[in-house]
Amino acid sequence: MLEQRNLIIAIAFSVAILVGWQFLLPKPPAPAPVAQSGTAAPSQSDQVRVPGAPSTLARENPGAPAIRDRGEVVKDVPRVRIESPRVSGSVSLLGARIDDLILKSYRTDIDLDSPPVTFLSPLQTTNPYYAQFGWTSAEEVALPDDSSLWQSRDTVLSPDRPITMEWDNGAGLRFFRTISIDSGYMFTLSDRIENYGTNSVTLVPFGVIVRKGRPETENFFILHEGALGVFDEVLDQEDYDDIIDADNGRIENTPKIAGGWIGITDKYWLTALIPDQASKASFSYNHWPDNGRDNFQVDFHRTEGLQISGGGTATVSNRVFAGAKVVRLLDGYKNNLGIAGFDRAVDFGLMFFLTKPMFLLLRFLSETIGNFGIAILLVTVMVKLVFFPLANRSYRAMSKMKLLAPEMTKIKERFKDDRQRQQQEMMALYKREGANPVSGCLPIFVQIPVFFALYKVLFVTIEMRHTPFFSWIQDLSAADPLNLFTGFGLIPVSLPEIIPVIGIWPILMGLSMWLQQRLNPQPMDKMQARIFMLLPIVFTFILAPFPAGLVIYWTWNNMLSIAQQWVIMRRAGIKNPAAAE
Repeated sequence: MLEQRNLIIAIAFSVAILVGWQFLLPKPPAPAPVAQSGTAAPSQSDQVRVPGAPSTLARENPGAPAIRDRGEVVKDVPRVRIESPRVSGSVSLLGARIDDLILKSYRTDIDLDSPPVTFLSPLQTTNPYYAQFGWTSAEEVALPDDSSLWQSRDTVLSPDRPITMEWDNGAGLRFFRTISIDSGYMFTLSDRIENYGTNSVTLVPFGVIVRKGRPETENFFILHEGALGVFDEVLDQEDYDDIIDADNGRIENTPKIAGGWIGITDKYWLTALIPDQASKASFSYNHWPDNGRDNFQVDFHRTEGLQISGGGTATVSNRVFAGAKVVRLLDGYKNNLGIAGFDRAVDFGLMFFLTKPMFLLLRFLSETIGNFGIAILLVTVMVKLVFFPLANRSYRAMSKMKLLAPEMTKIKERFKDDRQRQQQEMMALYKREGANPVSGCLPIFVQIPVFFALYKVLFVTIEMRHTPFFSWIQDLSAADPLNLFTGFGLIPVSLPEIIPVIGIWPILMGLSMWLQQRLNPQPMDKMQARIFMLLPIVFTFILAPFPAGLVIYWTWNNMLSIAQQWVIMRRAGIKNPAAAE
């Protein structure tokens, strides 16, 4: 029958989306093994490609231990301390690298005693991750590199105290670098090169972000993690496998217009190189393996060099972002600094037109009320109001179908041996009475984009990270932590990973779905009845590992739908099936 077919299609479509999101994707790959002791021999991993030149950068000391304590490594070389409202750490004067950064505003988990997030780390630590700027030249000229020790009288870098460092090649070139940081996560590097020699020289500025060791990722198709950039004002995303599989481990982009940026993104964190937006640059993603470890680099270099005549000077300014992907900050950098597409570092996806407005609405309500969970409930009410005419029409059509149930039963009994005639009579009945058996599925299809947009917002935005609701829900971006199989925490046992975590909110969602079904008379077809009976249980298990905020939305949406359907049925004079039973 048409009704049965459409019902099954709608249910299969919805379940396939939910199951596919959570269960059909591969688990995150295990991180590549790294040596825990011994010495680091010279290897390919010690040689990072310098953009636009055949030279190398970031050669680790072959006599030093391969993996050392991070604190000891930081103390090894002279540094300038970083102190700002959001970050702490230091800038290495050896190589002028930004390679020690702690995110003060974020902790590793919701425990208040947990340490802050360690973001950037220097060479010889477990996972080196840093940004560095320099110059290349086609001429024979000594340039600062990884082994160059810069000089600085400054000891602290803060939003109101920029630092200046200096390096002299002893052959006619003197380099001055001023580094400043704002109250967010943006570093600005202003370089001035003085040519006190007699010969003209041409230098090409470049910047690199190096990440040694492939990080653990969510490995979830709705979230991009890896390299990204905006070239010719178009967002480009390349995951780690894309770069590994590229020819020679390199993907190049040379925009036609000035500006652009390139970086590496995690779920919540970003490092990005932003060259002078008035100049043209060439960008690339790079990968090289060594001893079972994957190493990655993103970089840029100016397509036109700076020509410095004898006795002359040249200046260039670049920026590097290193920190949390706070939407308000990224929007501000995009608008105030003219960085095209910088807000797209947050992966709002192809439905950007829906996901970002929903996020902005949630953020506004949460900041006004003081609770993201309450904001989710209010947004749900707003969504119901927007789609009320469609839902109202759908529920009325469903009510009309219920009134036709006795006539449909008679047709099935009269033509039980002639399926084709039975379907013809059913269609004639629908047409005569103005009923539509497919209309009951419309609310499901309408909710899917909204469901997906809210899920995307909860999943990708750091504003939702570790955001509490009430009571045991202390992180709306994580699953309900309580478990049915441990008596919701009353039974002190540790369960194997194969046993799902089914919290209170998923159970409430299943009950609300079951109650919503009970407002409708049971389908006459036995297969339909079995499917409807199993759906609340299936969806309870499917949604259990989803973010608690999403399950709260779904449960509240069901409750509003129940109230709406009850009012419509009462006005239509239809007897409540649940009450009758």
